[in-house]
Amino acid sequence: MDLNTKGRYAVMAMADLARNGGEVAVPLTDIAGRQQISLAYLEQLFQRLRKAGIVDSARGRLGGYRLARDMDAITVADVMAAVEEPVVMTRCQGHGSAGCVAGDRCLTHDLWDALGDHIAGFLGSVTLKDILDGRLGPGRSGLAQPTGVAAE
Repeated sequence: MDLNTKGRYAVMAMADLARNGGEVAVPLTDIAGRQQISLAYLEQLFQRLRKAGIVDSARGRLGGYRLARDMDAITVADVMAAVEEPVVMTRCQGHGSAGCVAGDRCLTHDLWDALGDHIAGFLGSVTLKDILDGRLGPGRSGLAQPTGVAAE
């Protein structure tokens, strides 16, 4: 899986905003400092997040960003989609009969495609609230267990 900094940084910044925001707008400079992410990079990410309706911006002396929805209504998949971070495990472009190797589907195409679906399903089930509440460790209280993995 090729998860680049765009998706990781967007999720880190959104978790920070969920933790430190609320009714008060949080300046990107504060998030950039706490998360050690370039302010210019965060500005690009938050433009996309605002366009997707995940955050609202406020101008002025007390300006910054706040969540546009409750943190339990924003999934990691929502954030990654907003910043155009696909969850693709295969090397081919798209689903279907498109070829991976020399115009043909590779032998393991269905395996990687199914894994990508599981990852996308997991990311779609995890909300910002789940992250802040620490519900992602062993047992993940309340989140669906992957097949074949026993909860502790």
